[in-house]
Amino acid sequence: MSNNIVSKPKHGHISMLYSEVCTDLDNMKADIAFLGIPHGASYTVAEISNDQSLAPTAVRQATDRALRYLDRYDFDIGGTLYDGRDIRTVDCGDVLGDPTDPQVQTKNAETAVRKILAAGAIPLIIGGDHSIPIPVLQAYDQEEPITLIHIDAHLDWRDHINGVKNGLSSPIRRASEMDHVGEIFQIGLRAQGTARPEEFEAAEAYGAHIIPAYEVHDKGMKSILDRIPNQGRYYITIDADGVDPSVMPGVAGPAFGGLTYCQMRELLHGLVNKGRVVGMDIVEITPSKDVNQLTSIAAGRFFVNLIGAAVRANYFEK
Repeated sequence: MSNNIVSKPKHGHISMLYSEVCTDLDNMKADIAFLGIPHGASYTVAEISNDQSLAPTAVRQATDRALRYLDRYDFDIGGTLYDGRDIRTVDCGDVLGDPTDPQVQTKNAETAVRKILAAGAIPLIIGGDHSIPIPVLQAYDQEEPITLIHIDAHLDWRDHINGVKNGLSSPIRRASEMDHVGEIFQIGLRAQGTARPEEFEAAEAYGAHIIPAYEVHDKGMKSILDRIPNQGRYYITIDADGVDPSVMPGVAGPAFGGLTYCQMRELLHGLVNKGRVVGMDIVEITPSKDVNQLTSIAAGRFFVNLIGAAVRANYFEK
């Protein structure tokens, strides 16, 4: 059954960060599991297969730039990736869909994440557009409550666009409706997106912590981390346009003034050490707009920082 919901990576680097390919999700043994989710809920027929659906492959292909070798010293994490420990990381390939029924991909994505969680692994997701976190977060409904950490230039609180409620402008609105999602921290907001004043008011009414990028720049990432409760269970969703386009230029809607690489590193390490990061996705990478693979390399480096910090925080001690 597992082979009906995911497919192996097809060329070049066949896995993320040289991890073992494993598409048998029912018999998976892993501490960390990468999963590509290429397709989300589209607003138009033309968007069913867009350039962002190529991002899982593009990020995998930048593996050797994000991490040259597993045995080399990495100054971002203070040593080798796995610190000489027995950590098993797998790449589960890409979630399969059905071009005649967009709901198939969504169902398969949720099922795949549930299987990864059941195996006791941390899911690390490569999108796809920002509708991807909706089925991912739904899979956490049997887990303890989570704090959602959202990195983005945009608010993403639209109830629907063109009648589509699970599209890329709605993931945080949908997350706010999930009983197992508690506090929401939205970091890096700036410029304009699809949000109207009523969406901003809905986010405020929920109690979302809305933190513009300029607040991060003025006060520092440590001040933001201090606002996030300790000992939480954190799920991180990173829209590539939340990061400054000098770091991640390959996005559909670049916005000046985003988070820097150093701020993102501080956030990832800080969250790992405040409580427990239970999953992360990186979405909205548009490979055709990338420059020298910078966006895909940055995505890989965010995964490296998360894994390296989690290993050193003893997440995987048996």
